[in-house]
Amino acid sequence: MSTILFVVTGARTWTLTDGTEHPTGYWAEELLTPYRLLTEAGHHVAFATPDGVAPAVDAGSLQDGDAGAIAALTGLDTPLVLADVDAEQYDAVYYPGGHGPMQDLATDAASGALIAATVDAGRPLVAVCHGLAALLPARTADGTPLVAGRSLTAFTDEEERLGGLADRAPFLLESALRAQGADVSAAEPWSDHVVVDGGLITGQNPQSSASAARALLDALA
Repeated sequence: MSTILFVVTGARTWTLTDGTEHPTGYWAEELLTPYRLLTEAGHHVAFATPDGVAPAVDAGSLQDGDAGAIAALTGLDTPLVLADVDAEQYDAVYYPGGHGPMQDLATDAASGALIAATVDAGRPLVAVCHGLAALLPARTADGTPLVAGRSLTAFTDEEERLGGLADRAPFLLESALRAQGADVSAAEPWSDHVVVDGGLITGQNPQSSASAARALLDALA
């Protein structure tokens, strides 16, 4: 069986352009559903965050039973320090979303290096929703944005607008990925949509987390 590293945001707020500190964290669905599917298939999951801080769940993402399920996850409250992680020790890497990655992982060099090493080695790299913000600092060996020329999906500008934060967002994820040369596939808002480009597996939104996890299971098989 495989060991999958979940890289989770350590941010608890997202600083908007008007100075508002918008409460956030990771999105419960995007962490719990893949965790359940992967562990039920016999795989092991480890957690890492920037500076090894205990991650916070976005309160707006919690549904009945989620708080208890999160409390039962071994290692989530004592994650590895992301900068100390050796990519070679993991068979795949997964990034859940929530707005938190827009605050910290979008500019985290250690995370970018982990992503580049994982993709370069041909191991699966999975990201869902705003988790794709972590791809923005990732570079190939020649300094090219890792997403340039890659097919992927991510939380769309339209979904951000419908969520009410687009006009105050420091950047829009879909637009930022396109600016780096990514071929972004944007399905209807809130629809289940996953794109597989070799070992790069991406999901558009929370509704896509189960499908992204199943695509990872296929890749590991």
